[in-house]
Amino acid sequence: MYYAHSLETGGDKTRWQPAADHAFATGHLAAGFAQSFGAEKAARLAGLLHDLGKYCRAFQARLEGAPERVDHATAGAITVRALLAGSSDRWDRTLGEILSYVIAGHHGGLPDWQGLADRLKADLSGLDPVWRDEIAVAPQGLAPSLTPHPSKERLPFQLAFLGRMIFSCLVDADFKDTEAFYEREAGTRSDRLWPLLPAIIDRLIARFNDHMATKAPLAGEPVSAVTLLRQDVLAQARARAAMSEGLFTLTVPTGGGKTLASLGFALDHAKRHGLERIIFAIPFTSILDQTAAVFRDVLGEGVILEHHSAIEAEEKARREPPQQRDKLRLAMEDWAAPLILTTTVQLFESLFANRPARCRKLHSIARSVIVLDEAQTLPLPLLKPCVAAIDELTRNYKASVVLCTATQPALDRRRFAAGDDMGLDLAGRELAPDPGALAARLVRVTLRQAGVLSDEDVVTDLADPPQALVIVNTRKHALALYRRAVEAGLEGVVHLSTRHYGAHRRAILDDVRQRLDRGLPCRLIATSLVEAGVDVDFPRVWRAEGGLDQIAQAAGRCNREGRRPVEDSIVTVFRAADHKPPAAVAQLAAAYGRIAQNHANPFSPAALEDYFREVYWSKGPGLDEHKILKAFAWDRSGGTLNYKRVAEDFRMIDSGMAPVIIGRDAQARAALALLGRPDARAGQVARLLQPYLVQVPPPARMALITNGHVRFAEERSFGDQFAVLTADSLYRDDTGLLWEDAGYLDLEQSIF
Repeated sequence: MYYAHSLETGGDKTRWQPAADHAFATGHLAAGFAQSFGAEKAARLAGLLHDLGKYCRAFQARLEGAPERVDHATAGAITVRALLAGSSDRWDRTLGEILSYVIAGHHGGLPDWQGLADRLKADLSGLDPVWRDEIAVAPQGLAPSLTPHPSKERLPFQLAFLGRMIFSCLVDADFKDTEAFYEREAGTRSDRLWPLLPAIIDRLIARFNDHMATKAPLAGEPVSAVTLLRQDVLAQARARAAMSEGLFTLTVPTGGGKTLASLGFALDHAKRHGLERIIFAIPFTSILDQTAAVFRDVLGEGVILEHHSAIEAEEKARREPPQQRDKLRLAMEDWAAPLILTTTVQLFESLFANRPARCRKLHSIARSVIVLDEAQTLPLPLLKPCVAAIDELTRNYKASVVLCTATQPALDRRRFAAGDDMGLDLAGRELAPDPGALAARLVRVTLRQAGVLSDEDVVTDLADPPQALVIVNTRKHALALYRRAVEAGLEGVVHLSTRHYGAHRRAILDDVRQRLDRGLPCRLIATSLVEAGVDVDFPRVWRAEGGLDQIAQAAGRCNREGRRPVEDSIVTVFRAADHKPPAAVAQLAAAYGRIAQNHANPFSPAALEDYFREVYWSKGPGLDEHKILKAFAWDRSGGTLNYKRVAEDFRMIDSGMAPVIIGRDAQARAALALLGRPDARAGQVARLLQPYLVQVPPPARMALITNGHVRFAEERSFGDQFAVLTADSLYRDDTGLLWEDAGYLDLEQSIF
């Protein structure tokens, strides 16, 4: 008898899990997960063969206590290739190759071709052929009915994507059957039970309708133009929810009710098509927190999972009972909840990942409604692979994706040259009622070009309005301008940038909103982190030159509710005399300059489309800077899939900065204290500390360390993983972290 998992039972193996039992259970689970995209036969085969290497004496000795590690994944990878190599069906041969990556990587991660090729040379003489009698396999008719992309060059990416989705099914099935085996023996059971979306969709829609009814104006009450527009947007989006699954755009000016309109559409669309999940991907955690609060108010508790770097089950320990905390932690593994709120980074980096833990949830994305909030924030160097992933999810995995933004990126395939595989099929898929007319109806600001302004000029301008917002391109400029405004004696001056740690930034914004609501002086000087999705409403805004989308987002923080006269709600765009913009921002500003004179309303959808087309043209190959799509190749002789290299190169945030932990808050101190425990886990603590980090230039952190202002917490156990600020005087409420005071000359150009 060969076993897959052992127990501490002395010499008695009667309760150990037989290898065949684990193989069949894993295959059955994996097939169920893959059914939604038609790959159940391939996933079942992967499950049956994934632990084939356990059919050898060396692995059985390992279960009995032998210290030698045994590679038990390669045998299945070699075998599945051999089983399908001689098939007369081209797709079965192709699936044989793909499954070899999947099986080989089910513990260590999907490999590159060269790493797999080396493993395929392994000697299988120790593999007991008895497995053929215990595990019946039917390696034929494996291929799902993939719809090919119009460009033949996209096929290798499609095959690699299929491999990653089957990999997700396999590793989730493997984890869950193993977990179930050990829990049966321990007499415990993990709470993985979440309500299925189709089972509760009617209740959620009813709650949504009740919520919107409470927002409706009473009879006889005056109705603002903004309120009427929001009602029109919501009604149109919900009316179009019956459209077939696929790609959609929701193009609504800032303040036009995109969040609730997209939720209303997602609920109705999921009900109409029996979709299994709603996923909101949001670019910044500050917006995610806002959105989560809104959704809980609308839909109630128990249906929403937040999953991003700053939200982990451990962090919720202070307000969640242990059972709920464990349920949230488990749901982060497989996204079992009916409604997921995550970051754009978490979603896309998972779609290009190779590690089991990161990929495990991917099969849950199939048959989902995915709302990409602030879609214009997709990073230009990764735009082509992001677009390819969006296209593939809607083309072959029965997902519906909504590109939701006030500044819609120009991704319609009709706008690209024939043969260019960049675009998406967006014709006739707009959810908003006439975006051009909406933009005209929702003009709430007057745009003014001020030319070159010095910091002194800006401070002079700020003296008049008691409430104003200034957005500049670097945190160095924000700090300098803040200091000049304070020296000038302006009242209510507030500074905000990533010199402040995340939890502190949220507190600052809460204070800003209170000042605005109470009519108190509030002159906020910030970097672009205050733009997309941050709910603040100033009467006047100044914006240092940038791209049209940046200027439009800045304008969305001015007269947001439309309560002030348009002519008094001025957005002033200026060129900073004392601070050059970073090169990337300067390129975007130049693109805006080339199209600005062609449009009477620079914030109209037509102007934004022209702007983005100009940006894409100027970037050219830079839209896939790391050649992600070229990492996958396929021809008649076979394929080359470099999963590991892609996972390493696909990084949506690559700031080149180094973290410093600010341990002022009680929560940060409690997380750091965990490092001193014998069972401390670095990953857990790192997640807890995410809201308390400031990213600084690496030379600045070195200066802080050298001068004794930063130490490494529990250095003997964790090395240089946790760099903690010890000089409290270097972090101030108003300025954040001043690493320059540690003797480092700041030359950095961070845009946040």
